[in-house]
Amino acid sequence: MTYRIELKNCSFFAHHGVFEAEAQLGQRFYVDAVLDVDPGLALEKDEIEDTVHYGIAFQVIEATVTGTRRKLIEALAMDIAKALCDRFPQIRETMITVRKPSAPIPGVLDYVQVSVNYSA
Repeated sequence: MTYRIELKNCSFFAHHGVFEAEAQLGQRFYVDAVLDVDPGLALEKDEIEDTVHYGIAFQVIEATVTGTRRKLIEALAMDIAKALCDRFPQIRETMITVRKPSAPIPGVLDYVQVSVNYSA
């Protein structure tokens, strides 16, 4: 048995991308994190220490997104997944989605999105 915690549309300004202009100018990125969590004693004891504290999870995502520059948003998504699983061993599986609304594509689109599944 697991339960699910979801953080949706977390927004950060960062400098990821293949092109040098992306590194210099930066842009907004949006992250969804779906965390399947081993309940342990959390559902019985009702204590924050027994679960994934989503405020801290947000901080982990923020530190990852605003940290080391990545060329690919799929690599960024994997970094986020690993960082969350390292911080919270009760996470059994995670799906991280990164959206890039200002992708340098010669066309009209809302955003480019990549999702990575990761099992701890």
